[in-house]
Amino acid sequence: MEATKQNYKYDSVAGSDPEAVDKPHDGRQRDVQVTVMAESAKRPVNRTFQYIAACTANLAAFTCGITLGWTSPVLPKLQTMIDNPLSEPISESDAAWIGSLLPLGAALGPFLAGALSDKIGRKRTLLYGNLPFIVGLLLNIMASASNYLLLSRFLCGIAVGVTFTVLPMYVGEIAENEIRGALGTLLQLFTTVGLLYSFAIGPYMSFTAFNTACLVIPITFLVTFFLFIPESPYFLLQVKRDDEAEAALMKLRSTDEANDVRSELDEMKASVEEALANKSSFGDIFKSRGLTKAYILSNGLLVFQQVSGINIVLFFAQSIFQDAGVALAPELCTIIVGIVQIIFSGVSSILIDRSGKRLLLMVSSAGMAASQMLLAYFFHLKDKGDDVSWLSWLPICCVLAYIITYCLGFGPIPWAVMGEMFPANVKSVASTATAATCWFIGFLLTKYFGMVTEMIGKSGSFGVFGVCCVVGFAFVFKFLPETSGKSLQEIQNMLNGTADPKEDVEKK
Repeated sequence: MEATKQNYKYDSVAGSDPEAVDKPHDGRQRDVQVTVMAESAKRPVNRTFQYIAACTANLAAFTCGITLGWTSPVLPKLQTMIDNPLSEPISESDAAWIGSLLPLGAALGPFLAGALSDKIGRKRTLLYGNLPFIVGLLLNIMASASNYLLLSRFLCGIAVGVTFTVLPMYVGEIAENEIRGALGTLLQLFTTVGLLYSFAIGPYMSFTAFNTACLVIPITFLVTFFLFIPESPYFLLQVKRDDEAEAALMKLRSTDEANDVRSELDEMKASVEEALANKSSFGDIFKSRGLTKAYILSNGLLVFQQVSGINIVLFFAQSIFQDAGVALAPELCTIIVGIVQIIFSGVSSILIDRSGKRLLLMVSSAGMAASQMLLAYFFHLKDKGDDVSWLSWLPICCVLAYIITYCLGFGPIPWAVMGEMFPANVKSVASTATAATCWFIGFLLTKYFGMVTEMIGKSGSFGVFGVCCVVGFAFVFKFLPETSGKSLQEIQNMLNGTADPKEDVEKK
């Protein structure tokens, strides 16, 4: 069997990308790679603990999913006096704030995460970032007025922003190249499982019992991640704690022999030194044509992700089905949505490398546009007073089609493209700013969805989302280059307009 070349070039901020380095920078790196190949051929590979560590860390993503889906089963209760812990039903304004304060908090979370992750470490940032989840859910349990819930949602939003920023970084830095892609997909998978958790148990439990059940997950994460999972070796090298880095890497690689990880550790050290030497600021993005274009493309994809209406569908799924008067029970419809989302989140990770990101994004935007337009048509007929009982199946089909096409493209791919567009020295600041923009747009949409709906109706609102998806299709078709199968340097060459057309022809 031919030995597989392993390249352990680590990304300085957002983890590591197997495409980050195509060629060794110098003789030392080439020697390290040859040595790693020889050592990997001698000893059996045991990656079990890497999967355990990544799954344990992604319990934080599970909690994110729970809080993202929390409003769907809870808001219908809060707007009536059925299982409502408050003294009176909440107003439409409070409902809008309860839905929108999470993305507002999430817009602030990346800035907090960026400041802490390089100072106190990835592990401690994730642990501290988990505490707002616990405090927020405790506030829900104790809630006697809507202010408790408003504060809870804002705190949970901060935790979501921190988690989505630091978790990919941590997982990328602990994983070997061969499984880094697979472990990276766990973020979306665990998030969708968390959504299903809320959709499946929320409607059938009391308000207090549901929040108590939600609280179990972040507490489990806090205990298991703190006690059993090591800090990122990359960060430990960054703060000159070399012995601890070696011990952490040995644990992650399931070996008791320091020599088994020596070459990989040396490669990490070289990468850390290079990253620290070339670290750049946010303003440096706009000094380069390629980086400016990368920033515009990354922000554009994430803005179109939000204006497709995803947060509206997830936050208010049960209410949408209630208003539509679907034949199935609304809570059962949301469970079906959660199951479909999990299935197609897994399918997307298989199709990305086979079909290319650009094609999937266009298929995704076209499918979402058709789904939203049909949903708008249904509510148009309903608002006119037409008999839509014969179309009671249409809303659930539209939402399922929307979720399927979202998961295939505009769900995971914008984040993956963002990771490829920026080199290591600016990835931290660029990713932080882009993620914050994404969540802030989500806040605006969630907060003012109800107000806009009162003005133009649900048909108009979903129609606007459909039009935005059409514009998103045009944006991808016109401006986005295909990045699949290309190294970071090749992507930078494309963005700077210096790519060699002959090379592209030869690759095709």
